[in-house]
Amino acid sequence: MPLESIVAFGGHLFGAREERFLGKALLGKLRRGLKKTRDRLSSGIVRILTGKGKIDEELLEQLEATFLQTDMGVKMTTRLMESVREVYKSERGLDKNALLGRLREDVACALGSESVPLSVSASPPTVILVVGVNGTGKTTTIAKLAKSLTDDGKKVLVAACDTFRAAAIDQLVILAERAGASIVKHQHGADAAAVAFDAAEASTARGMDFLIIDTAGRLHTKVNLMEEMKKVQRVVGKKMPGAPHEVLLVLDATTGQNALQQARMFHEALGLTGIVMAKLDGTAKGGILLAIEEELDIPIKFVGIGENLDDLEPFVPSDFAQALFG
Repeated sequence: MPLESIVAFGGHLFGAREERFLGKALLGKLRRGLKKTRDRLSSGIVRILTGKGKIDEELLEQLEATFLQTDMGVKMTTRLMESVREVYKSERGLDKNALLGRLREDVACALGSESVPLSVSASPPTVILVVGVNGTGKTTTIAKLAKSLTDDGKKVLVAACDTFRAAAIDQLVILAERAGASIVKHQHGADAAAVAFDAAEASTARGMDFLIIDTAGRLHTKVNLMEEMKKVQRVVGKKMPGAPHEVLLVLDATTGQNALQQARMFHEALGLTGIVMAKLDGTAKGGILLAIEEELDIPIKFVGIGENLDDLEPFVPSDFAQALFG
């Protein structure tokens, strides 16, 4: 398992034994987080195949429905169904272990062989613009990311640019403090771009390593919201050439196909550099992660698999495939 990106994210130096232990711990955590999806998918496949000696249309329809029920999308489902047929032909029967192994390989291949780490600016601070609709877990994800970085000894500043909701500012203040990060905020209703500008100035003046910018999360179909975020993006870019270095979209895995639609619209407006899939532990539709990768080719950079501030993990494709079909 490629641990480089995980170790780099945490910033810690481990020996070989410690790295193996870390890898097993993260895989176990991911397996627990994907339990609902795995129960529907791999456990469902085993139930369908049990007692079957041959492939027929009824069996194929059951398997296809199982794939689609996890919201992995038509393209990925088609790819996996081709594997079902190939494994059956090569094995001259329905070997459950051979099939699960092939599906595991297909999923890992579709997602890429290695993790895609955060892009880090050669000249600090690295600016991360975080976007997403209300209710996806965006604010909590920012706090989780900030804590991971501060635990690594990095100086982190958070910009409270969701000025549309007073509660959002208050929540971010509390979470930033818990994460050990500083914060720049204005009053409720202030111009979000002005907050971003002040935060950019402050992050440079204070020698910060990272600036994480929160944004408003009203409905993604609202043109004015997208224009507001574009303005924040432009203002930060003028103040700090090359910024933002990351534009991360936080998606709620429990929303299934709605998450794909959100990703498409935010990507068209802002040019996303990565996805954070939150609440992966609360859904049986974790296959939506595959649909987004297959449809939009946007790397999944982190997954949220719990409510604690330590429950944000770098996304490792091979681990995801193993946790799904292991």
